[in-house]
Amino acid sequence: MTAPTPADPPFVPGLDLARALYEEAVRPLLERTHPGLRHAAARIGPGSEVLGFDSARSADHDWGPRLQLFLDPADARRHGPAIRELLAARLPGHVRGWSTHYRATGDPDNPVSHLAPPPAGGPVDHRVTVHDLPGWLAERLGPPAAAWADTDPGPVDWLALPQQRLAEFTGGALFHDGLGTLTAARGRLRWYPDQVWRHLLACQWQRIAQEEAFVGRCAEAGDGLGAALLTARLVRDLMRLAFLMGRRYAPYGKWFGSAFARLDTAPALAPALRAALAATDPAARERHLCEAYEAAARAHNALGLTEPLDPARRRYHDRPYLVLHADRFARALQRTVTAPELRDRPLTGAVDQWADSTDLLGHPQAVRAAVGVLGRAPTGPTAPPGPGPGCTGHSPVRPSDAPPAAQRAGTGRE
Repeated sequence: MTAPTPADPPFVPGLDLARALYEEAVRPLLERTHPGLRHAAARIGPGSEVLGFDSARSADHDWGPRLQLFLDPADARRHGPAIRELLAARLPGHVRGWSTHYRATGDPDNPVSHLAPPPAGGPVDHRVTVHDLPGWLAERLGPPAAAWADTDPGPVDWLALPQQRLAEFTGGALFHDGLGTLTAARGRLRWYPDQVWRHLLACQWQRIAQEEAFVGRCAEAGDGLGAALLTARLVRDLMRLAFLMGRRYAPYGKWFGSAFARLDTAPALAPALRAALAATDPAARERHLCEAYEAAARAHNALGLTEPLDPARRRYHDRPYLVLHADRFARALQRTVTAPELRDRPLTGAVDQWADSTDLLGHPQAVRAAVGVLGRAPTGPTAPPGPGPGCTGHSPVRPSDAPPAAQRAGTGRE
């Protein structure tokens, strides 16, 4: 990567550069050379500008005037190569002062591209790519997604879609849609269907239920580092819950906190979350976590998805730790799930609720296979038999139908 230099032009947000490139250069060229060719133009997919977080620092790699053109599949096969060559030969060398020419590093350990001065007389190595929408969807979201240019995903399909990939497709900017299919597909994937959303909310509450009592237990055992680590895990789970309640896709780690700060619930949650992370005293850590739990519980009640639930903190059974008993929220939500494909699934949820490996999340076929395996996981009362030393806090039991002892075991009693 290379740092921005004083010679760089003033920063322009990448989406503005993409729009200028399309409106001032790409569209006029297409109208002259391919009149009547139906197409869509957008800046979607990977890139900090798609999520609205690019800055001058972003100019050091894989950033600049760039966009995607979408054609009907037959037109993409017929005209795609010629359009790429046309743009290489006739695009301007600069847009808003920024070069349209990219140079790859050629380094396998750093496979990125940088903006470079355009060669005199051209051609430019531009980043206007030409696609058909079914092919692009299949590449980014997995082979079944090719059909989502025209049809809705099924309930289980949604579980195999990382939120980062969904944010990349539904975010960014659409400059023109002469096809209509890109607008429709973006609307189709804008947010989860109601039944999927309820299921994912239940699964996220279940994650909190599984570990909320461990912070106090670690502190009691003298394990300050373990308590701090669990606090951080719970903070992340509460932030993910806030994204779900706010109907916003959570981006990957680099922009997770920045995107969280834009949520409507962030002002109510963020002070308690920061204080919990900063606390070194067990009592203060517990107090701030409980403040965050209660804020999340009030936000849940405001959604009106279940009967109102008591948002107050309480003791963890007969132990002195204060928790929310988040399993109450998981059970209440899952009772409202009637879709046959979801009501009997374990409360593991979508892929990025149980996996954060970049390699896995970037491999759509592997994700679908893993989601399929989890869907066949045991769902009967297979938890340890009671709240004794054998309880692990990670039972696959559905909280909607588990017997009371298994419910207690499945929420972290050990």
